[in-house]
Amino acid sequence: MPRLLLTAAVAVLVLVAGEAPAASVARQELAIPMDDGTSLAATLYVPDGEMPAGGWPALVFLHGLAGDRGQTNAIAEGYGFVGQDYAVLTFDARGHGQSGGLVGIDGPREVADTRAVRDWLAARPDVSDTKIGAWGISYGGGAALNSLVAGVPWAAVVVVQTWTDLYTALAPQGLLKSGVVAGLAASIPETRRDPSLLALQAAILSGSPAAAHTWAAERSSLAKLGSVTTPVLIAQGRRDFLFGVGQGTTAFERLRGPKALYVGLHGHAPSSFPAADTGYLMAQARSWFDTYLRGAPATHPPAAVAVASERFAGQARWTASLPRTSRTTLALPGVSTFAPGGKSVRTTTRLRRAIEVFGSPTVRVPVAASGGWSRLVAVLTARTPQGKEIVVSAGGIPTRNGSRTVTIRLFSQATFVPRRSRLTLTLASSSTAQSASNLLYLDQPPLPASARVRIGTAVLALPGLRSPVTR
Repeated sequence: MPRLLLTAAVAVLVLVAGEAPAASVARQELAIPMDDGTSLAATLYVPDGEMPAGGWPALVFLHGLAGDRGQTNAIAEGYGFVGQDYAVLTFDARGHGQSGGLVGIDGPREVADTRAVRDWLAARPDVSDTKIGAWGISYGGGAALNSLVAGVPWAAVVVVQTWTDLYTALAPQGLLKSGVVAGLAASIPETRRDPSLLALQAAILSGSPAAAHTWAAERSSLAKLGSVTTPVLIAQGRRDFLFGVGQGTTAFERLRGPKALYVGLHGHAPSSFPAADTGYLMAQARSWFDTYLRGAPATHPPAAVAVASERFAGQARWTASLPRTSRTTLALPGVSTFAPGGKSVRTTTRLRRAIEVFGSPTVRVPVAASGGWSRLVAVLTARTPQGKEIVVSAGGIPTRNGSRTVTIRLFSQATFVPRRSRLTLTLASSSTAQSASNLLYLDQPPLPASARVRIGTAVLALPGLRSPVTR
C-alpha cells in the first residue's frame, strides 16, 4: 500500500480533461451569506436559453475534504452537467477555499450551511424551487446525506465514495484507524479547525475512540435513512480503505425510495478518482438527475445494484438486489508469542480457485494478552501467481489482559484474488508490521515494554461473489 494513503484518503484530487462551459451558459462568481455572518464562495452556471416554466432544474455540487469548488467546477463542466438543461451551483464549504469560517467536519453547522445554500438557490426566480438535486463526493457526499436526513428537500441525490456511519468508518470495532485520522487532521490547517476538533483529536489519538461516538453520530445519516424516500444513487468504491463497500450496502438496504448502488473502481486509497469507469459512473449520475429532476424515462428499476469488474470494459450489469455471496473458510494454524514490534505471519497454500471477495472478511483467533497489550491489528494480503502483492483488507480490535477468542472484522471491500494466489495474514499491534508504508493503524499510543501477546490458530472467512464479475 503506498505511503500516499494518508493524503489520498483526505482529499479527492480531480483531474478532469473537460472543456470550458459553452458560451450559452452564464457563469457568475458569488458570495452567499450564512446566518452567522460567514460568507461562502460559490460559482453559479445558468443556461442562457429559454427558461422552462417554473425555472431551471438545478444541481448543487459539494466537494471533498481539503478541496474546493474548483474541483467540482471541473466535474460539472467536464462531464456535461453544465449546459442547457440545468442551473449548477458549486461552493467552497465552510473553512475551505475562499469561504470563511472553521471546519467542523460536516457537523450541524455545515448542515445549516447546506440548507442555506439550497434555499438561496431555490429563491432565485430563474430556478425551480422543487427540482434541485445534490451531487457530493467524500466529505461532500456526507454533507449531502446528512442534510437530506435533516430535512433539506433535495429532489434527488447522488453521492460518491462517502460514509453513512462515520464512527464505523473511522473506528470499526472500536479501534481507531489512527493513521487515517492523523492524515485527515493534517489536511486541515490549524487556523481553520473548529475548536471542538482539537479536544476530539486529543481524546481519540490517546486511545479513547469512545469520545467520538456522539461527535460521529451528529455527522452520520445511517440511523435516519430508513425514513428517506428521496431518490438516492450511491457510488461506492470496490477498494476504498477509508469508506468501504459496507457504507453503501447498508444504506442501500435501508433507503425506502428509488435507490441505486454502483460499486466501481473509484475511491480513496488504494483507489483513486477519477478511475477507468468514471465516465460511465457520471453518465449514470446524469441519467439519475434527468429522471427525477427533468422527467426523463427511468433507466433503472426502483432498486438497482451494479458491481463493476476490476477489468472494466465500458458497462456494468444492473440487478434488482445486492449480489449473493458464499464463504470460503481457511485455517492458518500455529502459535506465536511476541512483544511490541513483533508480529505473527501466516500464509495459506495456493488457492484452488479464484475468489472475488465482496464484503467483510473475518479473522477468528484465540488471544492471550498480558502486560497492557491493548490492540490487535490484522492485515490480509494476497500474492498472485505473477508475484504481485495485493492488500485485500485490514481491521483491528482493542484487547485487554487475559485469554479469549476474538473475531476481527476486516474492512468491507470488493477485491478479486486470482486462482493459485497465496493469502497472508499478518497480526500485530499496527498495520506497519505488514509493511512500513501501510499507515492505516499506527502504533499509537505506544504499548508498554512489558506487553506480550500469544496468538493461536487463526480461522479466516472470506465472503465471495457467487457470480464473479471479474474474469
